[in-house]
This record gives sequence, structure tokens and C-alpha cells, in this order.
Amino acid sequence: MQQSRLARQNRHYAEHAGYRIDAHPHHARLYHVTLKAEALEAFFSRFAQFNSQHLEYVPYARFTLAQGLAELVGDGFLAALSAIVHDRDSGGFTVGVEGVTNDPQDYVKFGTAIGHLIGPGNFDAMSGTYYARFVVKDSDASDSYLRQAYRLFTLHTDGTFVDEATDWLLMMKFEERSAAGGESRLLHLDDWEDLAAFAEHPLGAYAFTYTSLPSKNVAQEVLRPTFFKVGDKPCICFIDQFVCPETIAHADWLARLSASLEASPATAAIPLPVGDLIVLNNSFWMHGRAPFERNPELHRELMRQRGRFAQV
Repeated sequence: MQQSRLARQNRHYAEHAGYRIDAHPHHARLYHVTLKAEALEAFFSRFAQFNSQHLEYVPYARFTLAQGLAELVGDGFLAALSAIVHDRDSGGFTVGVEGVTNDPQDYVKFGTAIGHLIGPGNFDAMSGTYYARFVVKDSDASDSYLRQAYRLFTLHTDGTFVDEATDWLLMMKFEERSAAGGESRLLHLDDWEDLAAFAEHPLGAYAFTYTSLPSKNVAQEVLRPTFFKVGDKPCICFIDQFVCPETIAHADWLARLSASLEASPATAAIPLPVGDLIVLNNSFWMHGRAPFERNPELHRELMRQRGRFAQV
């Protein structure tokens, strides 16, 4: 086990003129990518005229950003990120703006460039465009756990209630004040000790109905099995809030599934600094959020993007 973990950690290590890839300091399966300040400064300078409205209105401009970042950072950058996200032993990385900027418009551009190196972004019905920005604060009257600061946001995958593929997920931290707790909680499916018991259960392949809440702006119902295979490896699609069981037996199985995920010792809480983002393969990483400590001044703003893998 130790040898395989060391091999996994070393697989994507790299150092080039514009970037470096290292082991993540808080999770053995993740990588952390460091971009050189000169490359970041050149990126933000080259695309200073781009703004979020332009990116929302002109889809190909998102790929223009991605191409520009790849050119400025250097050879192999696109291939390196793609290899990490497709690697079943890893499937995730963090990267940030290294303090070069704190402008939210730059954050949108940077996150868009990183995401579109991996593939096209999906439409986010909650915001009406390809990304969503949302605030978590002391009080909230929303209808989902996403903005409820003091509640455990249970482990889940994204895109459960839409009928398009959601291969990757990107979350970037824009701003944070008076925040203690609220760490990202992550679980790689292969580290979950009960994977086989649930994936091989008859209900593992049952197509449950998923429906969304009014705030999501999606009226359709989608049928999805909880477990499916990619490359002969089990993958998962699950969120407790939107899955609709039809029987007591269904509800019992889903409750036990969620309880097992939450109790897994392999679930890890990791910090994400302001200006950093995390990208995860949505098929075999589950994510959630630890509760915040109560504070009337709590304020955190995040950006979410999610999409499909590029087809070559």
C-alpha cells in the first residue's frame, strides 16, 4: 500500500518554466499546481479587455482564455491537467492566482481558463450562465444546504438532476471573512471501505428519480442509477437532497448509503485559500462542506463551474 501510494504521488510531478506540480499538502490523492507569477501577470494583462459578460455571451471566448493560459504557462500544461483529472488514482488538483490579483473579474477569467482546458462548461440553471457565484453567510432562507452555513453539507456528486454529463467540477474561493470551519470535505470512491457492498447491491443499479428544488431553476425529472462503470471501475451519482425513493426499502438503502459515506474515516477536510480553486473528477470524487462556527459577520463567496470532458 505504501509503495503504491508513493508511486501515485510521483506520477504527475513536473516542473517547467511556467508551472510546477507537487503533492497536495492535505490529501495524498490530490496534486497542487503552482503557476509562476510572470505567467499569471502576462495572462491577466493579455485578457484585460475580457469581462464576465463577454464570456457569458460568447462561448468560444472561454476557450480563447484557456488557450492563452496554456501558451503562457508553457508546454505540456493542458496535457498535465487532463492527465491528472482522468487518472483514477488521483482525479483532482488545486491551483491559484498566487496573490497576483484579487479582482473577482480576474477570478472568473482564471477559473474559466482552467475549466475549459479540461472541457466545455455546462449551463448552470441556478445562475443562467456557465458558472455560478454564491455567498454563504450567517443567515439564509434558501431551500438547499448549499448556502446554509451551520449545517453539515453531506457528501454528494454534482449534476444529479440534469440530463447532461457532469464529468468535472470546479470550485473557487473569491472572498472570506470571519469564517472558522467550513472546510471542503472530500472522499475518493476507492478509499471508501463500503464501496463494494453498496455498488454490488441490487439497488446500486436501480434508476432513482432525481428532482431539484425551486432555487435550481430546473423543472425536469431525471432517472439515474447510483452506481455505474467507467473503464470497468465503479463510479457514483448521488445527493441525498434530490433523490426520490419510491418505497421504504429504497429509503432505507439510500439512508444507509449516505450514513456510510459520512462515517468513512477516508473522508478528509481540506482548506482552500482565497484565490485558489479545486478541480475534481465528478465520477469518483464526492464532496461536501463541514459546518461553520457561528458568527454574525460570516461571509464566504465561491464560484462553481462544472462541465464535460473535451472530446478529441
